[in-house]
Amino acid sequence: MSAHVTTPVKSDNPNVVGIKHMAFAVKDAAKALEAYSRFLCVPAETKIMEYQKSRNRVALFDLGGIEYQLCQSMDPGGRFDAWIAERGGEGLHHICYAVDDIGKALAHAQANGARLRGCKGCGGIEGAHPHPEGYVAFLDNDAGGIEIEFMQVYTPAELEKYKQVKGI
Repeated sequence: MSAHVTTPVKSDNPNVVGIKHMAFAVKDAAKALEAYSRFLCVPAETKIMEYQKSRNRVALFDLGGIEYQLCQSMDPGGRFDAWIAERGGEGLHHICYAVDDIGKALAHAQANGARLRGCKGCGGIEGAHPHPEGYVAFLDNDAGGIEIEFMQVYTPAELEKYKQVKGI
């Protein structure tokens, strides 16, 4: 039996250059990582990082050229724990889109009706702000239940400047 394959329609958004990462809200990052290791050959020795400021545990790994983040709240009612409770289960929390110019990406989104949302990992900062890998911003809109994040990845000089600031 042959499958009918269609060519995907390309977005004309000039600001999005790719997917930076996909973040999944999970109850237990170690248990979720175990499943990814067993079924998709993600290295079992993948580290789970603890971020005290945002109170999250995150397993980071690359799969098929995309960074995956398995995100667990360290506290009951934390960002990912609350998301899981609200939706009734674990799942894809957000997709982070890499952009060349975060200001232009936000202006484009806002011109099309988007609203900005505060960054829950950074105490509610709204709009573009520094994170460990680049400038980020979140939309207060979702697409099919998936939150939207933009990231303008740091240049080497910007990364050096960021290292002087404590991250999330």
